[in-house]
Amino acid sequence: MKRLLTEFGMGSSLRRQDYTEAATRAVKDALWHNSINLAELFGKDKEEMQITVEVAVAAPEQIDTDKIAAIFPYGQVTVVPVKGGLDVPRPDGHPTVMANVAISVALDVEAAA
Repeated sequence: MKRLLTEFGMGSSLRRQDYTEAATRAVKDALWHNSINLAELFGKDKEEMQITVEVAVAAPEQIDTDKIAAIFPYGQVTVVPVKGGLDVPRPDGHPTVMANVAISVALDVEAAA
């Protein structure tokens, strides 16, 4: 497997402190700006892509990894929640939640050669 692409995104949940929603928005931020056909470039099927989504939020245990993985229409997706992101304090005591994601796409390019 060779990592061929890494995309980054940021998302937030302004009022509900929903870490999964912030992560979902971060993933969409990273994906919706691109249309890269890596699998086809190497004569591979899209399902062969290994997609790793690292999600950084202040409370990684609150991430619904299945919901994040379901965003991707193809590929073998692994979601890895990690400590990070940012909870921005608000006067009402309910912080704005921010998530950062790094999406890496890998493919077995040796078999394609």
